[in-house]
Amino acid sequence: MASSSNCFICIIIFLIASFGHVFGCYEFIISFGDSLADTGNLIRLSRSNNHVTSAVLPYGETFFHHPTGRFSDGRLVIDFIAESMGFPFLPPYAGVMKNMSSSKNSIIKGVNFAVAGATAVDISFLEKRGIKNPATNVSLGTQLDWFKQMLPILCKSPTSCRKFLGNALVLMGEIGGNDYNHPFSQGKSGEEVNSYVPAVISAIGLAINELIELGAQTLIVPGNLPIGCSSSYLTTFKDSNKNDYDTSTGCINWLNDFAEYHNQLLQEEIHRIREIHPHANIIYADYYNAAMQIYKSPKAFGFTSTIVACCGGGGPYNFKSNIKCGSPSSNVCENPSSYFSWDGVHLTEEAYKLIAKGLLQGPYTIPHMNGLCNSFDGLSIKELSDQ
Repeated sequence: MASSSNCFICIIIFLIASFGHVFGCYEFIISFGDSLADTGNLIRLSRSNNHVTSAVLPYGETFFHHPTGRFSDGRLVIDFIAESMGFPFLPPYAGVMKNMSSSKNSIIKGVNFAVAGATAVDISFLEKRGIKNPATNVSLGTQLDWFKQMLPILCKSPTSCRKFLGNALVLMGEIGGNDYNHPFSQGKSGEEVNSYVPAVISAIGLAINELIELGAQTLIVPGNLPIGCSSSYLTTFKDSNKNDYDTSTGCINWLNDFAEYHNQLLQEEIHRIREIHPHANIIYADYYNAAMQIYKSPKAFGFTSTIVACCGGGGPYNFKSNIKCGSPSSNVCENPSSYFSWDGVHLTEEAYKLIAKGLLQGPYTIPHMNGLCNSFDGLSIKELSDQ
């Protein structure tokens, strides 16, 4: 009788070991993206931190109490996802490689390749259209190349690498927002920028497909945020025509329609890839509606301001492109947790926390994931739940 019981336990252990990632328990996290996910790559890749706004206070003031390279007052969505799984914060790729080259190897549970300002398309795509990237020449393709160069360090053979990637969670962004931010800020028309969307989606799709072919099985692919609610866009496209605005949120309708067009094409691309790779679990993260629920009912979530930035250079939306958050002439609100927008482009920690909650606990993922790991019973999930 005892031997039968032991045998049963052995079978359970075997099943958990073999299929743990199916139930959401992953061994590693890999992140790609732009400033919505960058945990410190841009400041490490830049020759001088002086021109990187996230390298100075008040960036990082709420949680870390010092700047970390995150474009927020605290943690990002990727940080909350890592915490909820019981993982440490993901180190930036540039920092990991520096430590490795200095013979300071240590066991890591994830790597973040996201770089603020990065685009999905290659920089040449924008340059041909007269558009400059003022932040970096890094694209999603560059980040994927970094990952492939690092892969032999993380696993030793094609077989072990496929197993490694099969037990890893891959977060694909957010990426693509800068493909539109840069041209919009440089005077390109909505009609022209709209024509870029298929190329942006194609770049994201190619990266997803390549990762799956390398062995990745679970990927979270975020859509674009409602950019019509962004303080920077509201300032750039300030218009006296009241019909351009959503009276319930104060957001610009046509810009949000543009974001939804990107998200629609992205979901169609995800569906196409699912048909090619039915074994892969590709999860669409609906950043748009996770944020929009707050823009529509800010008081219900504890916000006193959504479209006015906490930190900025003044004006109706506290945003001026020539006065960055953290510069001597900028101002910062006393309570960032009551603001949704941090610096007019990026969000506050409190906003990212609520978006992460909408992904982890539902309903803003397709398919619903309702948690990624058993560690959701821990303190991090309690923190997310106490809203």
